[in-house]
Amino acid sequence: MSAGPPTGGPEERRDVLKYTFLRLRPEWRLRPREEREPAKSAALRLLESPPEGTIVRTYSLVGTKAGPEMLLWAIAPNLEPVQELHARLLGTPLGPYLETTHSYLGMAKRSEYLGEHAHEGQEEGTRRPVDRPYLFVYPFVKKRSWYGLPFAERQKMMGEHFRIGHQYPDIAIHTGYSFGLDDPEFILGFEADDPGRFLDLVHDLRGSEVSRYTELETPIFTCLAASPRRMLDLADGLP
Repeated sequence: MSAGPPTGGPEERRDVLKYTFLRLRPEWRLRPREEREPAKSAALRLLESPPEGTIVRTYSLVGTKAGPEMLLWAIAPNLEPVQELHARLLGTPLGPYLETTHSYLGMAKRSEYLGEHAHEGQEEGTRRPVDRPYLFVYPFVKKRSWYGLPFAERQKMMGEHFRIGHQYPDIAIHTGYSFGLDDPEFILGFEADDPGRFLDLVHDLRGSEVSRYTELETPIFTCLAASPRRMLDLADGLP
């Protein structure tokens, strides 16, 4: 494997990024509405007041993807509050009716290819949502041959990749590194104001040289930002 520049040491802050995709079991909607509301309220209190130091954003996938209906995007300084958030959610009256369809874990760190450049919503090993109305999420794996290339060659190809991305300043990228933490190598999140702009960005990136080294970038999730109340109501069949 070709060596690159040194990465950050243990003292570097690296936020944890967790994407949890959920659905409500069908039997939930068979319960009388007057019973469903108190159960949702307990979950809402948790999502609106997550563990200290944890950022939570909620999204709806109702009508955009078969399977998941909700996304919890959690950002925390370490794993423990993320685990606490999910355990407490499972402990609410809504917990027995929640099913995790997909789950991705990563950590933030500065890209070795960026040099002095910084992306919106990123500062060293931290991540902050930009709070745009759409979020597109997918796991990403590169071919092993990519890592055998000289670093200078990889950096040159990534430079082209970045130049294409810079043509879309209205799209913010959040890269989570999942090596050894989860099944993918990366978990990517893109915040956008317009789904069509993201479609065009991905189309343009297909022609880049670095795209030849893509092994996997599915499943892809199109998520609409929603308050915790709105997210749960849509999953509950209340438009």
